[in-house]
Amino acid sequence: MSISKFAVAGATGRLGRHVVDVLSERGHQVVAMSRATGVDIITGEGLAEALTGVDVIIDVASWHGSDQQAATEFFRTATRNLHEAGRQAGAGQIVIASIIGTDKATAGFIAAQQVHEEASLSGPLPARILRAAQFHEFVGQLLDWQPGDVAYIPALPTQLVACRTVAEELVDLATDRDAPAQPAPGTPIPEIAGPRRETMSEAAALLGARRGVKVVGVDGSGMPDAETAAGGGFLPGPHAKLAGPTFQEWLNAQP
Repeated sequence: MSISKFAVAGATGRLGRHVVDVLSERGHQVVAMSRATGVDIITGEGLAEALTGVDVIIDVASWHGSDQQAATEFFRTATRNLHEAGRQAGAGQIVIASIIGTDKATAGFIAAQQVHEEASLSGPLPARILRAAQFHEFVGQLLDWQPGDVAYIPALPTQLVACRTVAEELVDLATDRDAPAQPAPGTPIPEIAGPRRETMSEAAALLGARRGVKVVGVDGSGMPDAETAAGGGFLPGPHAKLAGPTFQEWLNAQP
């Protein structure tokens, strides 16, 4: 039987909206799961009904803050619920979005993704992971966190990628019938990143110029794993897929 029905956890989020769009454009049946659609992956409300007849779950749900403990508990609970409800519904696979460098992180939100990955791989459903670079869309959030005419943004290396590009790669991974249901031990986890290396402050300055905000690059001290980030620990590996648009191209296309 061909894979045709997908459930997307976090369907109304920054990445989830694009995943739903890509699946729909490719002719798949999509169940959008979020609290806004009556499905709560933490309490389990509406989850069993939403997963009825679903072949694959794509999990792009995320915690809204940077606190490691809160994010860890969210990922642990959500992943357990998705696996168990998916198993009972007869789903064949779960595909999750993670972050490049998760395996190197020691604190904060990125470190919480370690629990997300481990819980996914140890659950009853076969699981596949896609690690992504930081999103183009995240740059605006960084500026939003510092209201005013000046924003202090870490001058740390990054290889920003568009949410739409990540969504396309996630759907490719979820629909690849030739790939093993579960990666073999030692196999590199797939990565997706943008085509150009830059610093976060450089990208923020491009957006800041549009908003009338002066961006000042700082060293990132005080941030979780700033030293690791400065050394390129959160940049894509040699096996990563690199795909556009660049941040500048993406920004030029925004209304």
